[in-house]
Amino acid sequence: MPASIRLLPIVPPDAVSPMDPCFALTFFLPDRRVDSLHPLGHGNINDTWRVVLADGTRLVLQRLRPEIFADPAAVMANMRLVTEHLGRLPEHGNAFFRLVANPQGLDYLLDASGCCWRLLTHIDHTRTLARLNTTTQAREIGTLLGRFHLLTADLDCRSLADPLPGFHCTPRYLEQFDAVKGAGPPANDDEAWCCDLIEQLRPLAAVLEEAKHRLSQRVIHGDPKAANFLFAVDADRAVGLIDFDTVKPGLLLYDLGDCLRSCCNPLGEAHPVPDDTVFDPELFAALMDGYLGQAGHLLSPADRELLVTSAAVISFELGVRFFTDHLDGDRYFKVSQPGQNLHRALIQLHLNRSIRAQQQTLERLLAALLA
Repeated sequence: MPASIRLLPIVPPDAVSPMDPCFALTFFLPDRRVDSLHPLGHGNINDTWRVVLADGTRLVLQRLRPEIFADPAAVMANMRLVTEHLGRLPEHGNAFFRLVANPQGLDYLLDASGCCWRLLTHIDHTRTLARLNTTTQAREIGTLLGRFHLLTADLDCRSLADPLPGFHCTPRYLEQFDAVKGAGPPANDDEAWCCDLIEQLRPLAAVLEEAKHRLSQRVIHGDPKAANFLFAVDADRAVGLIDFDTVKPGLLLYDLGDCLRSCCNPLGEAHPVPDDTVFDPELFAALMDGYLGQAGHLLSPADRELLVTSAAVISFELGVRFFTDHLDGDRYFKVSQPGQNLHRALIQLHLNRSIRAQQQTLERLLAALLA
């Protein structure tokens, strides 16, 4: 465990309610008046609120689910290390949030139920995009992800903990699928299609893991999907990157593959007709143009060789994860209606099919950018 991790005392049940964010705010802001508290965002994992204080200051309160983040101390140690590192760079500091500590200097609360609470600075005058509409937006996201990788390139990734062992290890998710799929026939045609495609793509799961010794391992964001980039309210300009729960040591291609599969899907990740899902080559080229302008020199020859494939791997991985959770009773990802994780899985697997169908075109576009 890295030395920077500070273990905090567990607050007794009578001191805080694990379900009420107001009690957490009394821990962080015992002498400040809160004017309003509203749910923020539509995350699949954590619960998030926007906090507005009496003086107009806006903050972000979050609750981590203990069944997902079993080691909150490691999550918070990574977040503290990376945000403090980025905060030393004043010309870039506004693009990243900071942790807010209570008067005793403690920056997270672990309640009796195992939930971890934290308070973050709010990046004002911003908006999020569920899906991209223009190549300008894609280029901006590529530029900001490249800047994040560049600014953390001098941070020894070995100083970070691994709070989610196996995260983005696609063969591991395939093993979890095998453990829950059962021996009986699929319940419907959509489940049958997912099962058939997963069987067909089994060899894809191990591609990045087998090449790991040739690929660049650094500090990664871990979840650079479109919704985790903040844009200016009045311009297509990416001004912030949020959600550092999955910051950890990892492959740059984990980040690039995840960012590409999210941002180059112009219909987004929740549209009503999964069969219509496509991977957009123009968005791909724009995003990579922005990224390469910032951090292209960080990519090894093997990174460049497998970059397009990484988008196929991560879309496959997420499709497997959504489908597995559907079969397992929706234990991991939040759902608002039955079958939602199956629908999400179909979108990712159709996206994967689109990437593979355009592999040569995408490789040519990338080669032109690297020339």
